[in-house]
Formats: sequence, C-alpha cells, structure tokens
Amino acid sequence: MTKIISCKSLGKRPVYDIGVVQDHNFVLANGAVASNCFNKSHSTAYAYITYQTAYLKANYPVEYMTALLTASSDNQDKVEKYRENSQKMGIHVNPPDINRSQKDFTPIGDNILFGLSAVKNLGEGTIDNILKARNKEGDFKSLSDFCCRVDLRVVNRRALETLIYCGAFDKVQANRNQLINDLDLIISWAQKRAKEKETGQLNIFDMLGNDIQNNANNQSKFEQEPSSPSIADFSLPKRLKLEKEHLGFYVSDHPLKLVKKAAQILSPVNLSELENQRYKSKVSAVVMVNEVKKIVTKTGKEMAFLTLEDISGQSEGVVFSDVYERIKELLIEDNHLIIWGKVDRRDDKVQLIIENGEVIENVKLLIVKLTLQQAVNKNSQQNLKRILQENSRDKTKAKIPVIAIISIGDQQKFIRFGQNYWVQNEFRAISSLENAEFLVYTSSLMSVAQ
Repeated sequence: MTKIISCKSLGKRPVYDIGVVQDHNFVLANGAVASNCFNKSHSTAYAYITYQTAYLKANYPVEYMTALLTASSDNQDKVEKYRENSQKMGIHVNPPDINRSQKDFTPIGDNILFGLSAVKNLGEGTIDNILKARNKEGDFKSLSDFCCRVDLRVVNRRALETLIYCGAFDKVQANRNQLINDLDLIISWAQKRAKEKETGQLNIFDMLGNDIQNNANNQSKFEQEPSSPSIADFSLPKRLKLEKEHLGFYVSDHPLKLVKKAAQILSPVNLSELENQRYKSKVSAVVMVNEVKKIVTKTGKEMAFLTLEDISGQSEGVVFSDVYERIKELLIEDNHLIIWGKVDRRDDKVQLIIENGEVIENVKLLIVKLTLQQAVNKNSQQNLKRILQENSRDKTKAKIPVIAIISIGDQQKFIRFGQNYWVQNEFRAISSLENAEFLVYTSSLMSVAQ
C-alpha cells in the first residue's frame, strides 16, 4: 500500500483494460491505493516470459545457465548462486582457462567454461588484449609466451597474479606456486624483449624465427626464457584459499569435499537446504567457518555470529552465550566443523541456531558389530538401547555417534543411531557393551568413510 499525499484532476483520460468487470475505485477509504492494479497485458507479458524461461531451462539447461551466469558476471553473489544451481542440475562450471575462456561464460558440451569477465581484477581492456593476442597467434604455450604477446601495460601484475591463482594457467603449468615465483623474472624479461622490438634491436632468435623452430634441434625462441629454481606447489588448502581470495569462490575443488563425503554417514544437510527445513527442526551440517563476529550481550556474556560455508553455499549461524562458552575454542576461521542446531527464521532470513559442534577430523565413531541373531533378538535390542542411553545422559557432551554393523552373509548393513544414543565417553561405553557380550570398537569418521 502507498499513501496518497496529494492528487490533481486531469479530466478524462483513456485507460487500459485492467480486467475489472464492474466500476471500481482503486483509491481505498483510508486514502491508500490498491497494490494489485495490473492490467491484463502486463500480466500476460510476465506469464509469457515465465513460460519461455521455464521451457529453456527444461530443454536447454546448459545454455540457459550459461546465459544467467553471463548476465550476472559483474555480481559475484549471483555468479556463485547460479554456479551452485548449475551443480545441483549436474552441470559443472569449469575453472577459467587462458587458452579457452572467452569474455562471457561458454557452454562446452554438458559443462560451462568460466568467463573472464567474472574474474576479479580483469577489466574489459585487459580481457580484450588477452583475446586479441590469442586470436592473432594461437594458444599461449607458457607464462613467458603469454607475457611476450600481451601488452603488460594493460595486463598488469595484479591481473597476472589473479589469472594464476584462479587456475587460468593450470593447463599450461599446473604448479601455481612456481608461476608466482617466476613472475617477476618473466615480467622483466618480457618487458625487455618488448623494448628491444620497439627499438628494432631484435636478437638472433627473433630474426631467424621459423628457421630456428624447424631446425634439427627444434629449438624454440623461448628457450632462453628465465625461470627460478623448482619449488613445490601450494598445499591443497592454501591453493584453494588463494583461489577463493582472487576469484571469490572455489571452482577447481572445495576443501570440504573430502570431509563432506566422510560425514554422509551422519546424514548432514546442505546449507542450501535450510530454507526447506521446518522451523525449529534439528539438523546437522558439515561446514567451514568463514567469519566469526564475537559480541558481548547486555548481561556481559559473550556470543557469536558466524558466516558458514559448505559445498552448496553460505549461511549465517548464531551461537548463544551458553553454547559459546562450551565450543568457543572450535570457532576459528577456516575450521572444518560438524555442527548441530535448529533452523530459525528471522527478518525473512534463514539461520542456524548452533547447539553443539566438533572439528570434523576429530569425530570418532563407536562401532557395534551385531550378528543377525543379536539384531533380531528383542532382549539384545533392549540391552543395547539401555547401555547407550546410560552413556548418553548429558546431551551437550555426547559427541560420539554410534553405528551398528549387521553381518548378513557376505554383506554388511550399516545402521545409524539417532543423536539421543550418542555417548560421552567411549571407554566407559566400550566397557559396558563388552560386559554385555557385544563386539565394539572406535574408529575415526574419516577412516570409516575411506
């Protein structure tokens, strides 16, 4: 509703058909204007566009998502959102490639190739210069070749670093750390070559050109390009961290992929699925902590707001003071956690009220091996249930999930016990279960998944 401040008569004017059969006064008694005054043509246009986009998404999903990504290439949040949607549709968005990427996102079979226009620190002039050099003389053979063929006054060092860190040179040289280490030497060398060409002081390799490339030794004019001593590549966590810093998100891989696979046994939800969960429903999620904002309440107690991320996207987490006191040592940026909590909705936003957490690599499992006879025997079932409940009294400290493995012939069936049966102390639980003639042991979550 919009409040009318003033009005002025313009006499009689022709109007469009707004779909109202009888006379109707769109100014309500309280002086407000009805908000549903849409004419038929307006509604029809929206309906037709909706039909077109639905048809394209259903029949040409790769092309459709490519168009969405291209249209949003200047908005990092939207690019990430559409990239996540593409993954859910089974469409993989490949990292930038210095020899294949165009300015816009490009459909490649069932995948989408990342567009250079969505890469940070690459202006339109930089992209045009790169594409012009590539179209003129073909694919770039090395970082040195690239630096010699583009205009380094346009494609500056910052742009080069971004292209390396985001993986655009991976098909040319996979060791990103080596490329960064060589960058100063190569830029200086390429600038010197460019200056020699401008002044006409070409060296022998430039003058002989094709003859050198075709001689018996197949000697290249870039044989003399500089390089620093060989060094190891970045570790995967650092490689991905740098990739996200320079691209805005992970494309080549995700640091949670391995632990997420391992944690499937605990049935976590993706952060992107929180909107579909019922209000106050209890869930678990495997996340990476991106940001921690600690605040002090009016009562002088500490609590925190978290920015959480998983493979599917980001969400906000809230840790109230009683829980914060218990798990604050876990709330460190870049930590991989499994968290338990309940879904909350405030101000049209979905957030997770965190009630407990643990570093995912530290999660242990209590494994109970059952024979088929034990699994179907009611006395054994009741005995197992009683022992687990006795070892799961304080739910805030019970962080050890329990898995039963039932052997049926040559096959094994896994049964996951609910959180109400998780135990606090594995040694006490093992002792009680062994006394009751159950075969039991502990194992790390990661080793079970492997």
